[in-house]
Amino acid sequence: MRHTMLNSVFAFLFILVNMIFTGCVQQSGKPEKPNIIFIFADDQCYQTIHALGNDEIITPTLDKMVKEGVTFTHAYNMGAWNGAVCVASRAMLNSGRFVWRALKMEKDFKQRAEDGKMWGNLMQKAGYSTYMTGKWHVKVDPAQCFNYVVHQRPGMPNQTPEGYDRPKNENDTVWEPWHKKYGGFWKGGKHWSEVLKDDALAFIDSASKKDDPFFMYLAFNASHDPRQSPKEYVDMYPLENISVPKTFMPEYPYQDQIGCGKNLRDERLAPFPRTEYAVRVNRQEYYAIITHMDEQIRQILEAIEKSGKADNTYIFYTADHGLAVGNHGLMGKQNMYDHSIRPPMIVIGPDIPKNKKVDADVYLQDIMATALELAGIEKPEYVEFNSLLDLAKGTQTKSYYDAIYGCYTRKQRMIRKNGFKLIAYPDAGKVLLFDMNKDPLEMNDLSESQEYSAKKKQLFDDLLKLQADMDDELDLKPLYNTVLQ
Repeated sequence: MRHTMLNSVFAFLFILVNMIFTGCVQQSGKPEKPNIIFIFADDQCYQTIHALGNDEIITPTLDKMVKEGVTFTHAYNMGAWNGAVCVASRAMLNSGRFVWRALKMEKDFKQRAEDGKMWGNLMQKAGYSTYMTGKWHVKVDPAQCFNYVVHQRPGMPNQTPEGYDRPKNENDTVWEPWHKKYGGFWKGGKHWSEVLKDDALAFIDSASKKDDPFFMYLAFNASHDPRQSPKEYVDMYPLENISVPKTFMPEYPYQDQIGCGKNLRDERLAPFPRTEYAVRVNRQEYYAIITHMDEQIRQILEAIEKSGKADNTYIFYTADHGLAVGNHGLMGKQNMYDHSIRPPMIVIGPDIPKNKKVDADVYLQDIMATALELAGIEKPEYVEFNSLLDLAKGTQTKSYYDAIYGCYTRKQRMIRKNGFKLIAYPDAGKVLLFDMNKDPLEMNDLSESQEYSAKKKQLFDDLLKLQADMDDELDLKPLYNTVLQ
């Protein structure tokens, strides 16, 4: 009897000591897996953050994020197979596949989700509580990829005829971005960016009461058109303070041959030919909706701080691509200029350096592989993108990619390598060549210069090799023979 009692006492003491020890570890150390928040904007180009060099735009929250983390100054979207560039961008992001293989696999996304192979599925299998709200635009039900889905949004809020071909002149005030009668971002009564913020706050409040690690996928529709925001935000940007881009031109000379003419939806937002006034108004509304989104992000980040989870949370911020909004005579994202393929990208976390910029060429979809590494998930063989952690921490300085590849349907191809960019327009029988270090705005085409003929050939040769690596079936040989003869 006494022996049994002693055994019971020792067992109780062992359990008690173990509980105390475990509690100390939990209080003094980090949970095994960090929380991960992915904040995804739409149509936001790199040059729309004050801290990254745009003195005209007001982005206090994004400025703070730049100071609190690492900014990848040269992140790119690989391209698209149709005018909805965001579809390809998000397909790559969630599947881990490069652009043309993502297209071939797109019809099987439902099956891949059932097999646990999409980004959200992989996080779930690693023990994460997964949450998604906002724009999805991927060919699979997000409920198959995330534990919780709220307010799944389409590719864009509804446009109306009044939102196109405007403004024609200073008296054209039919469309005003704060009027709710046109629906769009106002459909349902509250601006969609504010709805997303409310969704995020509710989940953070719930997650703060639990120990399970969480993965949040917060996808704003902002700053996609129709670029609507409350009047107070538009009023922050008097037109006289909005500059016209240095690359402004009334019409892009190759617009029809590259698929960016009057039949492309994005390009119909402003009148042809472009006017400086129309570009200013479009940029005013673009800045305003970004500033409005910035305020929603501020409230989300404050909630994370108040939740007590911030010390073990990594935050990623980027957009699915950029946007022209008047650069080079273009309005949309369906081109190979940096303003349309290069979004901002910021990483913040417990062991991520502060106020650091990394200029290595990366893809925005590398965020998926980075999240997998943070979650302790061995990167599946089918995930082709690479983790950014070593670059962010400085243990690696060179890009994982020998060159950056770009594409748009069968109309455009691009390679960026060693500070130069070559853009190929097969239907126009034309290539463009830019020295990106000396000419970051891509205004001085060097393709006809004898001094750069060897560089043009080298880059075109590299582009052909890159096409093969990408399963790109577009035949550029006729163009190659034409421009290099």
